[in-house]
Amino acid sequence: MNEAQWTRIAPLLPGKVGDPGRSGTDNRLFVNGVLWVLRSGAFWQHLPERYGKWKSVHARFTRWANAGVWERVFAELIKDRDNQYLMLDTTLVRVHQQAAAGEKGAHDQALGRSRGGLTTKIHMICDSLGRPLRFMLTAGQRHDNLTAKALLRGFHAEAVLADRAYDNNDLRQTIADMNAQAVIPSTRSRKVMISHDQAIYRLRNRIERCFNKFKHFRRFATRYDRRADHFLAFVHIAAICLWPR
Repeated sequence: MNEAQWTRIAPLLPGKVGDPGRSGTDNRLFVNGVLWVLRSGAFWQHLPERYGKWKSVHARFTRWANAGVWERVFAELIKDRDNQYLMLDTTLVRVHQQAAAGEKGAHDQALGRSRGGLTTKIHMICDSLGRPLRFMLTAGQRHDNLTAKALLRGFHAEAVLADRAYDNNDLRQTIADMNAQAVIPSTRSRKVMISHDQAIYRLRNRIERCFNKFKHFRRFATRYDRRADHFLAFVHIAAICLWPR
């Protein structure tokens, strides 16, 4: 994590002087250790010794994930978002065999089967600049539309951009209730096609480019975590890295 990124998030992390409990004098080293695992996709036990004992780093990551620390840091960063447009899209990630076992069933952990085998689907909404704002996880075979309304909840924009997979009357009504324009191509099955602003729609490639940046992190591109909340924590950490740039 470079100096600009660290300066932005350091005040948002627990363990500062004055916070309840023990002060985290090694916060930056710890975060960099977690980033090493996220970027490399390696097993926790392969964490280089310079970041400390891997069991301690893993335990601290788990505590922060369970406490929602990563999500709260991300929520603070996105307060500086651009509200002109919102963009919806999803991506499928393959699930590694080590993530396929666990005490709970696949439904509880956002695991499912699609054409690519065992997969998890990451649903995302971005701002006008292609910066991530919110994520949801589902099993890989679930339709993109199922999370669209939840992703939009609480946000405001002039227009909502999405591909034709999101073309349904219910979502269009939700967007209209936001006083926003739906920039969504019509499906071929529509009897009466609904026009959309093609000039604005060209901007939708920004959310696709955002997903491409995410997939430079190997623990995003492939899911190694059994628990969905731990995988989602890694997704938020990757997003935290992308935002301060």
